Amino acid sequence: MEKGLVKNFNVVVKESDVSLLRDEIKILQVNIGKKCNQACHHCHVEAGPNRTENMELKTIERLLELLAKDSNIHTVDITGGAPELNPHFRYFVSQIRSMGKDVIDRCNLTVLYEKEQEDTAEFLAENEVQVVASLPCYLEDNVDGQRGKGVFGKSIDALIKLNELGYGKEGTGLVLNLVYNPVGRHLPPPQQQLEKDYKKHLKKEFGIVFNNLFTITNMPIKRYAHMLQREGKMEEYMQLLVDNFNPVAADNVMCKELVSIGWDGYIYDCDFNQMLDIPLNWSIRSVWDIDSFVKVEPKIALDNHCFGCTAGSGSSCGGALL
Repeated sequence: MEKGLVKNFNVVVKESDVSLLRDEIKILQVNIGKKCNQACHHCHVEAGPNRTENMELKTIERLLELLAKDSNIHTVDITGGAPELNPHFRYFVSQIRSMGKDVIDRCNLTVLYEKEQEDTAEFLAENEVQVVASLPCYLEDNVDGQRGKGVFGKSIDALIKLNELGYGKEGTGLVLNLVYNPVGRHLPPPQQQLEKDYKKHLKKEFGIVFNNLFTITNMPIKRYAHMLQREGKMEEYMQLLVDNFNPVAADNVMCKELVSIGWDGYIYDCDFNQMLDIPLNWSIRSVWDIDSFVKVEPKIALDNHCFGCTAGSGSSCGGALL
């Protein structure tokens, strides 16, 4: 791609001969609420302590009804906010696990020390829930600068607690993955090398072990976009993403095997489209409008924020794509 020339994502995809149509849906990502005990600078959900949006029990029951019909969906990826703060979180998890499906909990770690969450870590371990934990750096100043004072210390304590329960340790079946977000306005470094650095530092300094590190690009939407705009850096950051467009990464984006469910039951192509209110294939559709996820159309709604998932090594909720 020519340097210094911003293009429309749909045009770039077409010129690159990349097909972005959804295949069989294998993962259901569910945002069960925007309430969070943190308010991170990079949060594309704009989650925080004052948010009141929470998925109701009737919506959770409807999702369970649909999941019971669909054997192709093997994983339910539960996110938020802090998903653990939804009063129906444990019921939702236990019912999904009873179907034999995997569950991912996207945990910010510090939530484990909130009121009434004292035994959440034990609950996750008992149900063999995969924990994907946010730790944007292994250095205290960087983490506290992005997520708030004292977050790093609590996060380390939470990781030690998870390790004591068997998370991240070979032979336990309890998976603990960490997530890295760039602190500055740049793409994530190579995931494999950064994972080695994380493992070496956390093991040496705190005795912490984990399975994998996921590197995720900061998406130029919502709270992160507001910060870029305040700093006058939005155009520069978008140009960085455009200049690093990778057609191979684009061919492996997560929305080809995933759909995202909002706290209110509406269906989206991905979590980012959900936060931008871009509905499924630019049409309104909720979990009450379908009788099976097989009926979800393959066409994916695309826009320029999609450059965030397709730059460099690519970015997804499971880390780099290449």
